[in-house]
Amino acid sequence: SSISQFLLLPFTDTWQLQLLHFCLFLGIYLAALLGNGLIITTIAWNHPLHTPMYFFLLNLSVLDLGSISTTVPKAMANSLWDNR
Repeated sequence: SSISQFLLLPFTDTWQLQLLHFCLFLGIYLAALLGNGLIITTIAWNHPLHTPMYFFLLNLSVLDLGSISTTVPKAMANSLWDNR
């Protein structure tokens, strides 16, 4: 037999725990945005940091912003609106 689809189960059915899940992920998301934003602006504005190591750190921060900005807001929305 083969599996053609899957169902994501909710984290919890309790509204207070869903709200706690949302707030926790919001805090983590904002901390990641702030940290990566600070890394990007520091490297972009400080010319002595334009070396290969900081170039790759800048690229890593941009990739992290891109990946976290697609998955975490979707998880937070699914938590609040009980989507699967």
